[in-house]
Amino acid sequence: MNNDAMNNDAMNNELLALEGVGKSYGTVRALQDVSLTLRAGEISCVLGDNGAGKSTLIKIISGLHHHDEGSYTVGGEEVRFDSPRQALDRGIATVYQDLAVVPLMPVWRNFFLGSEQGHRRWGGLRLDADAMRATTREALARMGIDLHDVDRPIGTLSGGQRQCVAIARAVHFGARVLILDEPTAALGVKQSGVVLKYVTAARDAGLGVVLITHNPHHAYLVGDHFTLLKRGRMAGSHPRDEIGLEQLTTEMAGGSDLAELSHELARPAVTGPAVTGPAVTGPTTTAEPREERPQP
Repeated sequence: MNNDAMNNDAMNNELLALEGVGKSYGTVRALQDVSLTLRAGEISCVLGDNGAGKSTLIKIISGLHHHDEGSYTVGGEEVRFDSPRQALDRGIATVYQDLAVVPLMPVWRNFFLGSEQGHRRWGGLRLDADAMRATTREALARMGIDLHDVDRPIGTLSGGQRQCVAIARAVHFGARVLILDEPTAALGVKQSGVVLKYVTAARDAGLGVVLITHNPHHAYLVGDHFTLLKRGRMAGSHPRDEIGLEQLTTEMAGGSDLAELSHELARPAVTGPAVTGPAVTGPTTTAEPREERPQP
């Protein structure tokens, strides 16, 4: 296959691309000259510390905010979304850290929240609960999620299970791009592993996944490409085969900043023998001289 054919295949698989994107809030520059490309069947990880600009980038991709600079294309067409609904109509679904679920509602109601199925009768919508329950079970099963009781309140599920339900929901409703906002931030090691497993399942289903995280270990387990942000600017952009976990962690932590901090926190070396003083066994008392009495 020649280079032109390979480039055409890459372009055909390109789901979205941001080039030189910037965003300001008044006099505050939240993002500046950020570029990102996402292709089908790929997990692109965006890493950065608090205040790096990750949330602003999510809001631009998901249609919540407009970008002020640069270009944003979806499927090769330049776009400027006015709402998250417009982004969703183009196949871009966002799963936020708080998940936006109703804890007391059953799993199947949350699965269809805002997209309920039913029949129009007398000017209203009569929910087809049986069909929605069956669809929820099937959609979860396709993602490998074993959840028998979809009538239980979603608030009784673990954090990892709720994340998995949200991912399965996005896949079911036709998402081609899945944006995950810190999906493992509040989870333990085991639940984080469960969520990462279903993130890779979404990739294997042909979706493009943007994984926002500040954990380089989780990112390196599943990522195909890594974009590092620092104070609103790109600090690096690497495919997986060009960077190791140690270098990724160092770049995310700031490299020189981390080395300077390590130097400041280093303990001084002991260069000579330790000086020991006399042992202190407790307070000492001096006996007063005994007064002699005259003999009678």
